Amino acid sequence: MQHVRSIWNGAISFGLVSIPIKLVNATESHSISFRQIHTEDGGRIRYRKFCELEDREVTQGEIGKGYEDADGTIIPITEEDLSSLPIPTAKTIEIVAFVPADRIDPLQMDAAYYLQASGAPAAKPYTLLREALKRSNKVAIAKFALRGRERLGMLRVVGEAIAMHGLLWPDEVRAPEGLAPDTNVTVRDQELDLADALMDTLGEVDLEDLHDEYREAVEEVIAAKAAGEAPPQAPEPATGGKVLDLMAALESSVRAARESRGEDAAHAEVKSLPQRKTARAAPKQTGGKKSTSTAKKTAAKKTTAAKKSTAKSGQGQGQGQGTTKKTASKSTAKKTTAKKSTPRKRSA
Repeated sequence: MQHVRSIWNGAISFGLVSIPIKLVNATESHSISFRQIHTEDGGRIRYRKFCELEDREVTQGEIGKGYEDADGTIIPITEEDLSSLPIPTAKTIEIVAFVPADRIDPLQMDAAYYLQASGAPAAKPYTLLREALKRSNKVAIAKFALRGRERLGMLRVVGEAIAMHGLLWPDEVRAPEGLAPDTNVTVRDQELDLADALMDTLGEVDLEDLHDEYREAVEEVIAAKAAGEAPPQAPEPATGGKVLDLMAALESSVRAARESRGEDAAHAEVKSLPQRKTARAAPKQTGGKKSTSTAKKTAAKKTTAAKKSTAKSGQGQGQGQGTTKKTASKSTAKKTTAKKSTPRKRSA
């Protein structure tokens, strides 16, 4: 690992075992920083710190910390006061428990750090703790003090190093009360089927392939203006109509996701939906006039040869339209005749 400046030096307290470590940041920000300027002439805007009693600008070395009491009184607090706090975590990451990783609510996750062994004597106990964490499939819960307050931490193995995630105290995480919809919403199975299809189509992603497109666009704007060129313009937004039907929105999303992956967009429809609709509609058909009209519509779509072959059966149906029973008896008789003719052909 490249050399990274440590932000805290101390030790891990693992029972009676003490492991000297250095705390370094595990993450870094790549966001673009801007300066405040005077829009009329481009001059830098700077903030100066004044003492309100002397009405003069003071240097950083003259600035300390103070706590404002309820009556407005300022109580000075020095670095010596904070460094000599009567708590064991002032310079120690004190492990208090080992728990399964799924016990930690992701909402509690805060900044991430790497713990670096400090010196050769720390190599053996550091490795011991790392291998113990690996074999237990657990994470360590610890308490430590950093930047003026005591914090919770979670230690876990990352590669061959031990990482620590700062954790918020449980009472610092807000409950999501009143945020869910307060109306009774029913989600249909068809909607869930389409949502599942969309999830399957989007599939998984390699996080290494994701990048900050906003930062890249800002860099292009900066480069263009630095070269005296016009900055690139944003593409015109799509002017599609607002989709009010959730099913239509889901189907369009599945189709778009498949097309973006180069798949056949015709497969965007969920095949299970027509089956469910047919199954629900089947009990409503009684087999009377509805079945006769359906047969007529189907016969009308057939070829001329098919019409000729069914002409006799059509005449029989026309003569027996008086009752459904006559039609049923004639169709039964035809089936019986067909069955009897089959063995005669076999015997011949």
